[in-house]
Amino acid sequence: MMQWMFGVSLAMPAIWLVGQIGLDLVYPGSYLGPDAGETVVHYLGQTALIILLLAYSVSPLRRLTGITMIARQRRQVGLFAFTYVCLHALSYLAFYLEFVWSDLLDDFSDRLYIAAGLGSLVCLTLMAATSTRGWQRRMRRYWRVLHRLVYPAVGLALLHLWWLTRDGYGEVVLYSLWFLVLSIERLWHLPRFKRGWPA
Repeated sequence: MMQWMFGVSLAMPAIWLVGQIGLDLVYPGSYLGPDAGETVVHYLGQTALIILLLAYSVSPLRRLTGITMIARQRRQVGLFAFTYVCLHALSYLAFYLEFVWSDLLDDFSDRLYIAAGLGSLVCLTLMAATSTRGWQRRMRRYWRVLHRLVYPAVGLALLHLWWLTRDGYGEVVLYSLWFLVLSIERLWHLPRFKRGWPA
């Protein structure tokens, strides 16, 4: 039941967006603004980052609350974050580049925020592709090492946002502090820190 409720909650931003797109098709410009494509791209990017940070929060929350049930939602939250990142990337390709791949190469070389976003997507793709128990058994201890890609995945996503932001830095500062606090908590609980290894 809890997993089902989590799934519905995580799907709500996408459902809301579909509703807004439908209404905007009927009343152009009334729901998504004068540039609907830009609104969709930014909304999906913001949603992706928030859910990615939620996935990053699962282990610290489990340790803080002692509720083991939270840990069971880690894969679901992570896969939703990956889905929203993919939708963000696809909307960027559709609305900004109209699937002209040569323009993507130009953006990749000229705009650092594109490179950072793509780096985050690559990290998340590797984690999503190996998120099953079967891969966990096959990779054994290397699975945990691979899934530490979550650190650069979130870091690159935040860097992507920092480089995109031109004014109103409050939101990106809040997300960065969220990431920083969680990273300190996570690093503190790594075995070598528990053994007193210097930071």
